[in-house]
Amino acid sequence: MPVFPNPVRRIALSCLLLTLSAGPVLAGADPLREDVLGATMAGEFALQAGRLDEAAAWYLDAARAAGDDEAGLAERATRIALLGNDDALAARALSLWSARAPGSLAMRAAEATLALRQGRERAALRRLRTLIADPDPAGWRHALSVIATGPRDPETSGRIMRRLLDAGAVPDDLQAWLAFGDLAQRLEQGELARQVVEQIVARFPGEPRIALLRASLLRESGDLDGARAALEEVGDAGRIVPELRLAMAAEYDALGDFAAAEQVLARGPQDRRSYALRASLLARADDKETLAALYDELRRDAADPEPQQRLLLGQVAEFLDRHAEALEWYGSVPGGEPRLQARLRAANVLHELDRREEAFAALQRLQVDGSIDEEARRAAYLLEGELRAKDKDFDAENDAYARGLADWPDEPSLLYARALMWERRDDIARAEADLRRILVAEPENVAALNALGYTLADRTERYGEALELIDRARVAEPGNAAIIDSYGWVLYRLGRLDEALVELRRAYTLQKDAEIAAHIAEVLWMLGRRDEARRYFDDARRLDPENRSLQRALEKTGA
Repeated sequence: MPVFPNPVRRIALSCLLLTLSAGPVLAGADPLREDVLGATMAGEFALQAGRLDEAAAWYLDAARAAGDDEAGLAERATRIALLGNDDALAARALSLWSARAPGSLAMRAAEATLALRQGRERAALRRLRTLIADPDPAGWRHALSVIATGPRDPETSGRIMRRLLDAGAVPDDLQAWLAFGDLAQRLEQGELARQVVEQIVARFPGEPRIALLRASLLRESGDLDGARAALEEVGDAGRIVPELRLAMAAEYDALGDFAAAEQVLARGPQDRRSYALRASLLARADDKETLAALYDELRRDAADPEPQQRLLLGQVAEFLDRHAEALEWYGSVPGGEPRLQARLRAANVLHELDRREEAFAALQRLQVDGSIDEEARRAAYLLEGELRAKDKDFDAENDAYARGLADWPDEPSLLYARALMWERRDDIARAEADLRRILVAEPENVAALNALGYTLADRTERYGEALELIDRARVAEPGNAAIIDSYGWVLYRLGRLDEALVELRRAYTLQKDAEIAAHIAEVLWMLGRRDEARRYFDDARRLDPENRSLQRALEKTGA
């Protein structure tokens, strides 16, 4: 929102309140609609209230008043109208945007999105093909984004991708082909993904990244042995190319084979990052013997370790449960940023040793140390709250956040952490109060908007308020999977099950997450599609069996 001197802003907002409270006014009848600044402010005011239809209309008025050189306001009007599912208004705003920025990739992507929303697949395909054929590689990326999020169901996305593939529209670029294959997989279009892989193999023989894509496809389909076999096909290339090493390790990690992931990272040159990743993987694999060997290697090669190396050695000692050595390493880290991290880690080790009073005393010394930066002091309050929560000491956890907020009354990270604490304890009123405090200071704080909207949708019956908050978050970050999930969930709570399923599936396409899978499963269950629901429940269990939303959904449905 534009910033104005306070008296002017108060007068303007008062006028807006009177205008908006009087109901809709025909364009041209209200001078405010012909004033760029006034219409923009009105658009922001409507957006703050979660009224996307009104916000888009005001922004369109502002764009018309701004003159032929201004495309940004027309773009904003278009995007808000698309999010509000107002296709007619989106078409009017898009027409203006097209006239003012005819070559814009973003505008052409919006044209394709609107065509898909209106069921005009042939028109959408024409626009997608021009995007893909654009010399700028961003063109095919825009096209993929449209295919992923534009249609209202994954079947339409799959059909569009298949027609583009059959038409030979995919550019002769390995990255583009890999991206198409990845999207087909995320859309759960297994046969299409296999077709893409076959074409990649034919076009780019011997390319090791194809094996990685195949491994990912096989893993998603449940063929874990096939996925491991595909990873073995990468061969020596995985030792030579650093990006491939990391990608291979990530695939083995996703398979739950932490030891194999560590072995991949052990190939080739090593640095602090690879050592840290290897130590973390070995700790997760509970391979203390190999982890001890890595620890010995790090000590042997560090006659006079620098601060970051000392910090890493402390972390590895911590993984090995050699807490006394970890404390020694952390204590030896000299000043600067590594020293602050070491002091926080040392407090955590003391807590693990059941030396709780020492741990909390160390954190409280950090909290009042005026010689260190404020971020480190806040981190000490947050860590104390986290450790108190582990101890199930609610009063002490609350006290830690209260002391932090006494120093920084409107600090978002502390308010957010305390709001989560209240939510865990089913005190929704206090959770809401803290999230609203964040929004008073930062009205566009997306995390707080989404958290509050989701909490109201999930734990209360105030669905209208929840939708307004989530809509504001959607405008700020329309491609955020967590926000799309929240939007789908509030639609479900409003009884709009078919619409909810569309949005939740879009979110799951963007991010394979246990909570999103559980939400899809519950909606499918309520639609009577029990077998399909069980598949998503199985996905959620595989991703995170302890997820709270999953547990609640299982209890509710009896699945």
